[in-house]
Amino acid sequence: MSDLPITQRSVMTLFSDSKSPSSHRVRLMAQEKDIPLEIIEVDTSEGMPEDLLELNPYGTLPTLVDRDLVLYDPQVIVEYLDERFPHPPLLSVDPISKARSRQMLRQIEQEWYALVDIITQSDDEKAIKTARRDLQERLIQMIPVFEHQPYFMNEEYSLVDVSLAVLMWRLPYLGIELPKSAKAVKDYSDKVLARAVFADSLSDDELDMREVI
Repeated sequence: MSDLPITQRSVMTLFSDSKSPSSHRVRLMAQEKDIPLEIIEVDTSEGMPEDLLELNPYGTLPTLVDRDLVLYDPQVIVEYLDERFPHPPLLSVDPISKARSRQMLRQIEQEWYALVDIITQSDDEKAIKTARRDLQERLIQMIPVFEHQPYFMNEEYSLVDVSLAVLMWRLPYLGIELPKSAKAVKDYSDKVLARAVFADSLSDDELDMREVI
């Protein structure tokens, strides 16, 4: 790690939670775009490091530092990276398609990832069971969408697929099994997880979520 202050480094720095889907999607985004990124894994059980708290008053993860720019909203981070490194583009330039993608991205972040947090962090067995059921039902409800196009609501791989891929990786770890009727969801999962860069986006903790890639 460079001795320079984080805001003076030429390479962007990401403060990342090694188990969080929100952090994982930023790491996957960086791999998709081949973005040089210094990753600082934060052990949240030991509290937030002082240099992070100085940069981000909320002390949240992920936090991205690009010289004097500090971003800590996950959706803002991935959209910034997509615009900062425009090739390949992962968000449509069409206003309607872009709005739909942004809305889905927000839903995944605020609702689906929130269910992941309950399953992995709660001590309430009833809440865990409910969250597991809700997440499974949401995926089942989306079967027609997965059947309709090669990727989620799109002919091409997009930011929405980045966000969904990290969720698909976690399904066995979360104890979620999809029924045979969800073949389209399973096929989609196999497709996005087979992308060459996906394995490179995984932290050691995420590797441990599955025995093999």
